[in-house]
Amino acid sequence: MTLTDTYTLSNGTKIPIVGFGTWQTPEGEVAYQSVLTALKDGYRHIDTATGYGNEASVGRAIHDSGIKREDLFVTTKLTNSAHGYESAKQALDMSLSKLGLDYVDLYLIHWPNPKEFRDNWEAKNAQTWKAMEEAYDAGLVKAIGVSNFRPKHIDALLKTAKITPMVNQIFLNPSDLQPDVVAYNNAHDILSEAYSPFGTGRIFQIEDLKGIAEKYHKSVPQLVLRWHLQHGFLPLPKSVHADYIQANTDIFDFKISDTDMKQMDSFRGAAGLAEDPDKVPF
Repeated sequence: MTLTDTYTLSNGTKIPIVGFGTWQTPEGEVAYQSVLTALKDGYRHIDTATGYGNEASVGRAIHDSGIKREDLFVTTKLTNSAHGYESAKQALDMSLSKLGLDYVDLYLIHWPNPKEFRDNWEAKNAQTWKAMEEAYDAGLVKAIGVSNFRPKHIDALLKTAKITPMVNQIFLNPSDLQPDVVAYNNAHDILSEAYSPFGTGRIFQIEDLKGIAEKYHKSVPQLVLRWHLQHGFLPLPKSVHADYIQANTDIFDFKISDTDMKQMDSFRGAAGLAEDPDKVPF
Protein backbone atom coordinates (compact mmCIF):
# COMPACT_ATOMS: atom_id res chain seq x y z
CA MET A 1 0.00 0.00 0.00
CA THR A 2 1.30 3.46 -0.97
CA LEU A 3 0.12 7.04 -1.42
CA THR A 4 -0.79 6.27 -5.01
CA ASP A 5 -2.96 3.26 -4.20
CA THR A 6 -6.59 4.02 -4.93
CA TYR A 7 -10.17 3.44 -3.95
CA THR A 8 -12.63 3.04 -6.83
CA LEU A 9 -15.65 5.35 -6.80
CA SER A 10 -19.08 4.14 -7.91
CA ASN A 11 -18.51 5.43 -11.46
CA GLY A 12 -15.13 3.66 -11.78
CA THR A 13 -13.00 6.74 -11.08
CA LYS A 14 -9.83 5.93 -9.14
CA ILE A 15 -9.08 8.16 -6.15
CA PRO A 16 -5.79 7.99 -4.18
CA ILE A 17 -6.40 6.61 -0.68
CA VAL A 18 -4.79 9.58 1.09
CA GLY A 19 -5.21 13.21 0.07
CA PHE A 20 -3.46 16.39 1.09
CA GLY A 21 -5.87 18.81 2.75
CA THR A 22 -5.66 22.61 2.55
CA TRP A 23 -8.43 23.71 4.93
CA GLN A 24 -7.22 26.69 7.01
CA THR A 25 -4.10 27.01 4.83
CA PRO A 26 -3.84 30.69 3.87
CA GLU A 27 -3.73 31.85 0.26
CA GLY A 28 -0.31 32.91 -0.95
CA GLU A 29 3.12 31.52 -0.28
CA VAL A 30 2.01 29.26 2.60
CA ALA A 31 -0.56 27.38 0.52
CA TYR A 32 1.73 27.33 -2.50
CA GLN A 33 4.73 25.91 -0.64
CA SER A 34 2.76 23.35 1.37
CA VAL A 35 1.07 21.91 -1.72
CA LEU A 36 4.35 21.92 -3.64
CA THR A 37 6.04 20.11 -0.75
CA ALA A 38 3.24 17.54 -0.58
CA LEU A 39 3.51 16.84 -4.29
CA LYS A 40 7.29 16.43 -4.00
CA ASP A 41 6.72 14.00 -1.11
CA GLY A 42 4.52 11.78 -3.25
CA TYR A 43 0.98 13.00 -2.66
CA ARG A 44 -1.07 12.89 -5.84
CA HIS A 45 -4.43 13.85 -4.35
CA ILE A 46 -4.98 17.51 -3.41
CA ASP A 47 -8.14 18.78 -1.70
CA THR A 48 -9.18 22.43 -1.72
CA ALA A 49 -12.40 24.46 -1.78
CA THR A 50 -13.62 27.86 -2.89
CA GLY A 51 -14.41 28.52 0.76
CA TYR A 52 -10.78 27.97 1.73
CA GLY A 53 -9.77 30.97 -0.38
CA ASN A 54 -6.61 29.29 -1.66
CA GLU A 55 -7.53 27.78 -5.04
CA ALA A 56 -5.18 30.09 -6.96
CA SER A 57 -2.15 29.13 -4.86
CA VAL A 58 -3.06 25.44 -5.02
CA GLY A 59 -3.35 25.69 -8.79
CA ARG A 60 -0.01 27.46 -9.08
CA ALA A 61 1.70 24.74 -7.05
CA ILE A 62 0.11 22.04 -9.20
CA HIS A 63 1.33 23.79 -12.33
CA ASP A 64 4.83 24.39 -11.00
CA SER A 65 5.21 20.80 -9.75
CA GLY A 66 5.66 19.59 -13.32
CA ILE A 67 3.55 16.51 -12.59
CA LYS A 68 1.33 15.40 -15.46
CA ARG A 69 -2.29 16.42 -14.97
CA GLU A 70 -3.52 12.87 -15.52
CA ASP A 71 -1.36 11.71 -12.61
CA LEU A 72 -3.09 14.06 -10.16
CA PHE A 73 -6.45 13.99 -8.41
CA VAL A 74 -7.79 17.44 -7.56
CA THR A 75 -10.90 18.17 -5.50
CA THR A 76 -12.65 21.47 -4.93
CA LYS A 77 -16.01 22.44 -3.48
CA LEU A 78 -18.95 24.72 -4.14
CA THR A 79 -19.04 27.65 -1.73
CA ASN A 80 -22.14 28.19 0.43
CA SER A 81 -23.26 31.38 -1.33
CA ALA A 82 -23.40 29.72 -4.76
CA HIS A 83 -26.23 27.20 -4.31
CA GLY A 84 -28.64 27.12 -7.24
CA TYR A 85 -28.41 26.12 -10.90
CA GLU A 86 -26.82 29.18 -12.53
CA SER A 87 -24.77 30.10 -9.46
CA ALA A 88 -23.27 26.62 -9.27
CA LYS A 89 -22.30 26.67 -12.95
CA GLN A 90 -20.62 30.04 -12.55
CA ALA A 91 -18.88 28.93 -9.36
CA LEU A 92 -17.36 25.88 -11.03
CA ASP A 93 -16.12 28.00 -13.93
CA MET A 94 -14.50 30.37 -11.43
CA SER A 95 -12.84 27.49 -9.56
CA LEU A 96 -11.43 26.04 -12.78
CA SER A 97 -10.11 29.47 -13.72
CA LYS A 98 -8.44 30.02 -10.33
CA LEU A 99 -6.95 26.52 -10.34
CA GLY A 100 -5.81 26.90 -13.94
CA LEU A 101 -7.33 23.54 -14.83
CA ASP A 102 -9.59 22.26 -17.60
CA TYR A 103 -11.36 19.91 -15.18
CA VAL A 104 -11.38 18.82 -11.55
CA ASP A 105 -11.45 15.18 -10.55
CA LEU A 106 -14.03 15.69 -7.81
CA TYR A 107 -16.50 18.51 -7.16
CA LEU A 108 -18.49 18.63 -3.93
CA ILE A 109 -21.37 20.60 -2.47
CA HIS A 110 -19.56 21.92 0.60
CA TRP A 111 -22.57 22.26 2.93
CA PRO A 112 -26.09 20.83 2.72
CA ASN A 113 -28.02 23.82 4.03
CA PRO A 114 -26.19 27.13 4.33
CA LYS A 115 -27.94 29.67 6.54
CA GLU A 116 -28.76 31.81 3.48
CA PHE A 117 -30.81 28.97 1.96
CA ARG A 118 -32.03 27.18 5.08
CA ASP A 119 -35.69 27.80 4.29
CA ASN A 120 -35.43 26.12 0.87
CA TRP A 121 -32.24 24.06 1.08
CA GLU A 122 -33.79 20.99 -0.55
CA ALA A 123 -34.84 22.84 -3.72
CA LYS A 124 -31.51 24.69 -3.88
CA ASN A 125 -29.56 21.44 -3.58
CA ALA A 126 -31.64 19.86 -6.35
CA GLN A 127 -30.87 22.81 -8.65
CA THR A 128 -27.21 22.75 -7.68
CA TRP A 129 -26.94 19.01 -8.28
CA LYS A 130 -28.51 19.37 -11.73
CA ALA A 131 -25.75 21.83 -12.67
CA MET A 132 -23.13 19.45 -11.28
CA GLU A 133 -24.57 16.49 -13.20
CA GLU A 134 -24.36 18.56 -16.38
CA ALA A 135 -20.76 19.48 -15.60
CA TYR A 136 -20.05 15.79 -15.06
CA ASP A 137 -21.63 14.89 -18.40
CA ALA A 138 -19.57 17.63 -20.06
CA GLY A 139 -16.30 16.32 -18.62
CA LEU A 140 -15.63 19.39 -16.47
CA VAL A 141 -15.65 17.15 -13.40
CA LYS A 142 -14.77 13.45 -13.26
CA ALA A 143 -16.82 12.72 -10.14
CA ILE A 144 -19.36 14.57 -7.99
CA GLY A 145 -20.26 14.35 -4.35
CA VAL A 146 -21.19 16.16 -1.16
CA SER A 147 -19.66 17.27 2.12
CA ASN A 148 -21.12 17.47 5.63
CA PHE A 149 -24.33 15.78 4.42
CA ARG A 150 -26.38 13.63 6.80
CA PRO A 151 -28.56 10.79 5.45
CA LYS A 152 -31.68 12.98 5.31
CA HIS A 153 -29.88 15.50 3.11
CA ILE A 154 -28.79 12.82 0.65
CA ASP A 155 -32.23 11.21 0.69
CA ALA A 156 -33.70 14.58 -0.30
CA LEU A 157 -31.14 14.97 -3.08
CA LEU A 158 -31.90 11.50 -4.45
CA LYS A 159 -35.55 12.46 -5.05
CA THR A 160 -34.47 14.29 -8.21
CA ALA A 161 -30.84 13.22 -8.80
CA LYS A 162 -29.87 11.14 -11.81
CA ILE A 163 -26.47 10.40 -10.25
CA THR A 164 -25.93 9.30 -6.65
CA PRO A 165 -23.14 11.22 -4.89
CA MET A 166 -19.87 9.32 -5.12
CA VAL A 167 -18.23 10.86 -2.04
CA ASN A 168 -19.36 12.34 1.26
CA GLN A 169 -16.58 14.32 2.91
CA ILE A 170 -17.28 14.59 6.65
CA PHE A 171 -15.79 15.26 10.09
CA LEU A 172 -14.36 11.85 10.87
CA ASN A 173 -11.72 10.76 13.41
CA PRO A 174 -11.39 8.60 16.55
CA SER A 175 -13.46 11.15 18.49
CA ASP A 176 -16.40 10.85 16.08
CA LEU A 177 -16.89 7.86 13.79
CA GLN A 178 -20.31 9.20 12.72
CA PRO A 179 -21.55 5.58 12.52
CA ASP A 180 -25.00 6.40 11.11
CA VAL A 181 -23.58 8.56 8.32
CA VAL A 182 -20.81 6.07 7.48
CA ALA A 183 -23.29 3.16 7.42
CA TYR A 184 -25.53 5.15 5.07
CA ASN A 185 -22.57 6.03 2.84
CA ASN A 186 -21.51 2.38 2.67
CA ALA A 187 -25.04 1.24 1.83
CA HIS A 188 -25.17 3.69 -1.09
CA ASP A 189 -21.62 3.05 -2.39
CA ILE A 190 -20.53 6.51 -1.26
CA LEU A 191 -16.91 6.86 -0.14
CA SER A 192 -16.41 8.43 3.30
CA GLU A 193 -13.66 11.07 3.22
CA ALA A 194 -12.28 12.62 6.41
CA TYR A 195 -11.64 16.35 6.03
CA SER A 196 -10.52 16.58 9.64
CA PRO A 197 -8.72 13.29 10.29
CA PHE A 198 -7.06 14.75 13.41
CA GLY A 199 -10.18 16.52 14.70
CA THR A 200 -8.59 19.91 13.90
CA GLY A 201 -5.75 18.88 16.18
CA ARG A 202 -7.88 18.06 19.20
CA ILE A 203 -7.31 14.30 19.05
CA PHE A 204 -3.73 14.93 20.17
CA GLN A 205 -5.23 15.66 23.59
CA ILE A 206 -6.30 12.00 23.94
CA GLU A 207 -3.52 10.62 26.14
CA ASP A 208 -4.29 6.95 25.40
CA LEU A 209 -3.42 7.47 21.74
CA LYS A 210 0.18 8.21 22.68
CA GLY A 211 0.61 4.82 24.35
CA ILE A 212 -0.88 2.99 21.39
CA ALA A 213 1.33 4.90 18.95
CA GLU A 214 4.44 4.04 20.94
CA LYS A 215 3.69 0.32 20.57
CA TYR A 216 4.08 0.69 16.80
CA HIS A 217 6.99 3.15 17.00
CA LYS A 218 4.83 5.74 15.29
CA SER A 219 3.58 9.23 16.01
CA VAL A 220 -0.05 9.85 16.95
CA PRO A 221 -0.79 11.39 13.51
CA GLN A 222 0.71 8.36 11.76
CA LEU A 223 -1.32 6.03 13.99
CA VAL A 224 -4.55 7.90 13.33
CA LEU A 225 -4.04 8.02 9.57
CA ARG A 226 -3.50 4.27 9.60
CA TRP A 227 -6.70 3.89 11.65
CA HIS A 228 -8.59 5.75 8.91
CA LEU A 229 -7.25 3.46 6.20
CA GLN A 230 -8.09 0.31 8.16
CA HIS A 231 -11.67 1.59 8.42
CA GLY A 232 -11.78 2.16 4.65
CA PHE A 233 -11.94 5.94 5.06
CA LEU A 234 -9.98 8.41 2.96
CA PRO A 235 -8.09 10.83 5.23
CA LEU A 236 -7.07 14.33 4.14
CA PRO A 237 -4.27 15.34 6.51
CA LYS A 238 -3.15 18.95 6.29
CA SER A 239 -0.01 20.67 7.46
CA VAL A 240 2.07 23.67 6.48
CA HIS A 241 5.24 22.20 8.01
CA ALA A 242 7.50 20.25 5.64
CA ASP A 243 8.56 17.73 8.31
CA TYR A 244 4.96 16.88 9.21
CA ILE A 245 3.87 16.71 5.57
CA GLN A 246 6.57 14.11 4.95
CA ALA A 247 5.96 12.23 8.22
CA ASN A 248 2.27 11.83 7.38
CA THR A 249 3.25 9.68 4.40
CA ASP A 250 4.99 7.08 6.61
CA ILE A 251 1.89 5.03 7.39
CA PHE A 252 2.15 1.96 5.22
CA ASP A 253 4.65 -0.27 7.05
CA PHE A 254 2.53 -1.31 10.04
CA LYS A 255 -0.95 -2.58 10.92
CA ILE A 256 -3.00 -1.71 13.99
CA SER A 257 -4.27 -4.77 15.86
CA ASP A 258 -8.00 -5.43 16.20
CA THR A 259 -7.75 -4.78 19.94
CA ASP A 260 -6.10 -1.41 19.44
CA MET A 261 -8.58 -0.49 16.69
CA LYS A 262 -11.45 -1.18 19.10
CA GLN A 263 -9.82 0.95 21.77
CA MET A 264 -9.36 3.79 19.30
CA ASP A 265 -13.00 3.43 18.27
CA SER A 266 -14.02 3.96 21.91
CA PHE A 267 -12.89 7.58 22.22
CA ARG A 268 -16.20 9.08 21.07
CA GLY A 269 -16.50 12.69 22.16
CA ALA A 270 -13.03 12.80 23.71
CA ALA A 271 -11.98 15.50 21.28
CA GLY A 272 -15.26 16.92 20.03
CA LEU A 273 -18.05 15.81 17.71
CA ALA A 274 -19.23 16.87 14.26
CA GLU A 275 -21.38 19.98 14.19
CA ASP A 276 -25.05 19.61 13.31
CA PRO A 277 -25.17 20.99 9.75
CA ASP A 278 -28.75 22.16 10.31
CA LYS A 279 -27.75 24.47 13.15
CA VAL A 280 -24.44 26.11 12.21
CA PRO A 281 -24.59 29.92 11.82
CA PHE A 282 -23.22 30.09 8.27
